[in-house]
Amino acid sequence: MVQIGYTLMCEQTPARQLVDDAVTAERIGFDYAVISDHYFPWVEEQGHSPYAWSVLGATAQATEDLPLMTYVTCPTMRYHPAVVAQKAATMGVLTHGRFTLGLGSGENLNEHVIGEGWPPADTRHRMFREAIEIIRELFDGDYVTYQGEFYDIDSAKLYDLPDAPVPIGVAASGRTSASIAADFADALIINEVLPDVVDQFAAAGGVGKPVYGQLAVSYDTDAQAAKERAHRLWRWSAAGWKVMAELPAPVNIAAYAEYVRPDDIAASVPCGADVDAVVAAVRKYVDAGYSHVALVQIGHDQQQPFFGWAERELLPALRAL
Repeated sequence: MVQIGYTLMCEQTPARQLVDDAVTAERIGFDYAVISDHYFPWVEEQGHSPYAWSVLGATAQATEDLPLMTYVTCPTMRYHPAVVAQKAATMGVLTHGRFTLGLGSGENLNEHVIGEGWPPADTRHRMFREAIEIIRELFDGDYVTYQGEFYDIDSAKLYDLPDAPVPIGVAASGRTSASIAADFADALIINEVLPDVVDQFAAAGGVGKPVYGQLAVSYDTDAQAAKERAHRLWRWSAAGWKVMAELPAPVNIAAYAEYVRPDDIAASVPCGADVDAVVAAVRKYVDAGYSHVALVQIGHDQQQPFFGWAERELLPALRAL
C-alpha cells in the first residue's frame, strides 16, 4: 500500500502554522510529513520561508508518532555537511527515531546567499557525493577526520546519536544523481513521476528501497478559484528542475513564469474538489514504482479546508491504492 504524506511547505506558510498543520496531519491520518528547507520562497506571492530546522524541533515535540523528513536539505554550501549531520542526529534523538534526512544538491535560489557563487551541475554532484560520505561517517559515532576535494573535517564527532542511524533519502532527477542515491541512500526522492530515474536507481543497486514523490493539489469547492490560486502560487513549477536549480531569486523565477498560463499549471495540479483526479494522479506514481507520495496543498490559508476534505473523502479513497 502506498504511504500518503503531507508536505509542510515553508515557502508559503508561517512558522507557527507549520507546527499546527503537522499536528492536524497526524490527527487525521497522514502516514508521514515532509518539510521543505528554503531560504527564499519560489515567488514573492508565497511570502514565507522560516528556518525549517527550528520548525522541525517544535514539530518533534508537538507530534507523537508522525514520521518526519526533510524534503530536502542541501548539505553543500549554505550548510556544512558536518553541521547537517549534527542537526539530523539531534532530530533523530528528539523524535525517537522517526526522522529521515532527505538530501538534495540544492538550488541557486537558496545557496547563493553565502556569496560563494553557484557551481556547475557536475561540480555540485561531486560536492554532494562528498558531503553524504561525511554525514554517513559521522553517523557512525566515531571521530572523523576527512580531507576531500571540497571539504575538510578536523576530528569531528557527534555525541548525541539516536539508537539507530538516521536514514538518508537522496533526491535525484537523472542518471548521475540516481547513481549517487543508489550508493548512499536508504531511500530515493523524486518530485515528479520519472520512471526512468526509478529504474536507474534500481539498476544501480537501489532495488527494494523506498521511493518518495510529491504531488501538489489545489483544493477548493470553487474549481476556478483553485485554478487561479494554483497559477498565482505554483506557476514557478512549470520551469522544470534544470531551470529551477539555476535561477537566483524569486524575481527571476517570476520573470520566467510570466507566460505560464493557468491551464499549464492545472495540467499537472489537480484543482478543485475532485477526489478521483487526485487518486488518478497518485496512481501514476504508484504505477511508476513509488512507495510514498506526499501531498502539498497550495495556499497556506487553505490548509484547514483541505484537511477537512482529506479526512472525509480523500484519504479514504487513497487507501484503496
